[in-house]
Amino acid sequence: MFFRTESFRDFIRFYPIVTGIIAIQLVIWLLTSFSNTLAELIIFEWGGGWNLAIASGQYWRLFTSIFIHSPDSFSHVLFNSFSLVLFGPAIEQMVGKWKFLFIYLFTGIAGNVFTFLIEPNSMYLHYGASGAVYGLIGLYIYMTFFRKDLIDPSSSQIIVIISIIGLLMTFVRPGINIYAHLFGFIAGIALGPIMLTKAKAYSPWRNRRPKRDPNEVNFDPNRWKKRKIVSSKNRANIIWGIIIALVILGFLGNLFNL
Repeated sequence: MFFRTESFRDFIRFYPIVTGIIAIQLVIWLLTSFSNTLAELIIFEWGGGWNLAIASGQYWRLFTSIFIHSPDSFSHVLFNSFSLVLFGPAIEQMVGKWKFLFIYLFTGIAGNVFTFLIEPNSMYLHYGASGAVYGLIGLYIYMTFFRKDLIDPSSSQIIVIISIIGLLMTFVRPGINIYAHLFGFIAGIALGPIMLTKAKAYSPWRNRRPKRDPNEVNFDPNRWKKRKIVSSKNRANIIWGIIIALVILGFLGNLFNL
């Protein structure tokens, strides 16, 4: 459920919303990291979650700040992007792409709204997709306790452990937007009974193309190259292994401020 076996091409085809969100936040991070002028424009003048600007009527920042990450920390955007790679695809398949997009944005905005309402410092500035990522984790927690038909026992154990560690680190580490994490997580749980009413359990087999009729006569010009399929799958597994290693490095970077 959380381990990806698709090729990059198939991942994009099967999970277009997850792919699009990651692409947007990576492009924005690149723009802010390579230009101080663009960083100031994007974060302060346009879309960062700056409480003073939100109070003055710039409410769109509650939305745009979800896609902005610290220009000085690659681990910030790396960790959030690959957390989305791990946790997003199963939900996108289970509920559909537009419901998934609603869940992601709703939980991210919920975390930002409560940050704005509770944080007393009007100069407080926040940004990042962590609230939305915790919203997805909250949805998995709802499945674990109330929709066991949608999640297998091993995945339930993984998500419970991740939730406990993540919430503990939220309160232990300095510089974390506690309200975004906490209320994004709560919003994900709250959306469970609404968004999962017609959901089907995740299955990698559902992504496969339908098989051809064995009685159908077809000419396959690449029939002599079929022995290369195994090596292609091995390459995909190696690539995904590298990605998971990068996720771990991103987590350690966030944990120890590397």
